[in-house]
Amino acid sequence: MSLIAAATLMVMGSGPIEVVASPAPSMDVGYEELIAGNDLAALAAIENSDLANDDPARLINHGIALARLGQEDAARAKFAEAAALRDRYRLETAGGQWVDSRVLARRGLAMVDGQDFKDYAALASR
Repeated sequence: MSLIAAATLMVMGSGPIEVVASPAPSMDVGYEELIAGNDLAALAAIENSDLANDDPARLINHGIALARLGQEDAARAKFAEAAALRDRYRLETAGGQWVDSRVLARRGLAMVDGQDFKDYAALASR
């Protein structure tokens, strides 16, 4: 099974879900839980992950789970941290597209700032 490295976003009902994949060792960062819409379980999985606290997949997924739970300020902080990371990561989506981790983080910020998270779903794990 392909391993997921970071989250990306989709518009519910108006576009495909973009799942980010990577050939990294398997580490759960809430991917299955986010897909299932179980945001509390995703939050627990992310917070208990062995990934570094500054891992972009962890930060982006954490932001997504928080935003979906209505914690916009905390979500904004996670997305901003991911967007400000010095290292850039090219992440492959389920659709075969490679997307910069900073771009994904900025999309999350824009959605939180625009109060658009109610219309989006996000998926990720590493």
